[in-house]
Formats: sequence, C-alpha cells, structure tokens
Amino acid sequence: MMGKIIGEGVNTVTATHDPTAHAEVNAIRAATKALANFSLAGCELYTSCEPCPMCLAACYWARLSVVYYGATADDAGHAGFDDDFIYDEFLKPADARSLPAINLLREEAWASFAAWIESPNKIVY
Repeated sequence: MMGKIIGEGVNTVTATHDPTAHAEVNAIRAATKALANFSLAGCELYTSCEPCPMCLAACYWARLSVVYYGATADDAGHAGFDDDFIYDEFLKPADARSLPAINLLREEAWASFAAWIESPNKIVY
C-alpha cells in the first residue's frame, strides 16, 4: 500500500452537527473502512493542523505509524480554537477539571471487562 491514499477526510463538525467529525477522525474512519481493519499500523496521516487531543488519541488508537501536520496547536489557539483549554484540563487532577467525571457502579461496570477477559471469541486490540 506504500504511496497509496486509503482514506480521506475533511472537517464536517458544523455540517453534521457532530463534534467528533474532525478531519483526522473522518480520515481514520474512511481508511479503516477501506481496509476492513481497525488497525492502521504502517499507515501515515497527513493533516493541515497538529491534531487536537481527541484526534491525537484517535491516531494512537488507530496505531498510525506517523502523523505529519502543517499548522501547530498554538496556531489553532490563535485562530480561536479551544484546544489549549483541553490540554490544560488534562494536566489537572480529575476532581479539579471543569467537566465533572464521577465514578459510580464500578463493580457492576467491571463485569463487562471480566466477560471480555474470559471470552474465547475476543479480538484483541
């Protein structure tokens, strides 16, 4: 597949009313669909701006080999995007973040992981 484009994406956040529809995520979705595989190991991503925290996480989950970008996260901040706020939030302890995240029913929730561990049919990723 060297040198072949297997997926493309553009930002469709406002067109689709989907805050996760960033160009990188859309490109990853298109590429994984084209390859019929959740892993993009060995693939490269080219994007116009340094990925935001969500897109960067998606790049890791997709197991991309490298990400090439043009503008920086600072450039995005100067253009009015709130990536800096999110990066700052990650540095805070969970209980000091502006978005409360409250742990509840942990033992009940663990049951799904226990079932996963025991499943002979799981696809490890």
